[in-house]
Amino acid sequence: MNLCKYLKKGLREAGFQVEIANDNEETRELIQENDFDLVLLESESENINGIKLIQELKKRNDDVGVIFLSEKADIDLKVKALDNGGDDYVVSPFNFRELIARIRAVLRRETRNVDNILKAKNLTLNLLNREVKRDGKTIELTLKEFNLLEYLLRNKNLVLTRTVIKEKVWNIDFLNDTNIVDVYITHLRDKMDKGFSEKLIHTVRGVGYILKD
Repeated sequence: MNLCKYLKKGLREAGFQVEIANDNEETRELIQENDFDLVLLESESENINGIKLIQELKKRNDDVGVIFLSEKADIDLKVKALDNGGDDYVVSPFNFRELIARIRAVLRRETRNVDNILKAKNLTLNLLNREVKRDGKTIELTLKEFNLLEYLLRNKNLVLTRTVIKEKVWNIDFLNDTNIVDVYITHLRDKMDKGFSEKLIHTVRGVGYILKD
């Protein structure tokens, strides 16, 4: 039994749902069609460029866990894998019970991280390091821009009035004639949508704004 079949059988018996990819193209198709919680990557497979694929995967979904499987215990390879998106590096031959434990540990860590990350389509906002990215590209925001985006993301797909936004983001329930919300929405759009055909923040005429996922 080859490694893929062995892993598929064992992981399914352990209660996981499993998909197998044999080359770069199959892997890309699966990545595009699914939101995986974790990827096991046989790093020296002749048909798969592990580092490049993980960079593509992380660009699409920064929350996914990645464990490299390799017969090579070379420290430089381990460092390269971990520095380029890997969460763990397991050397073959390995104990299957230990692999399952490592998978569960990465999944627990990723679950905790998800609580600190707000997302809409290819936009992510990290509440811990206050980093905002769209399609992997870092977006520099001021403190108030960040707070506004956070509020929009927490209420994505909901129409928010200008009055409510002012109350929640600026803590003001007066100055009704101010256009501060419109000004900051414009700033966000300039920074978030630049270079992208799909717009995330939409105007609801006469009411306010909605961030669509």
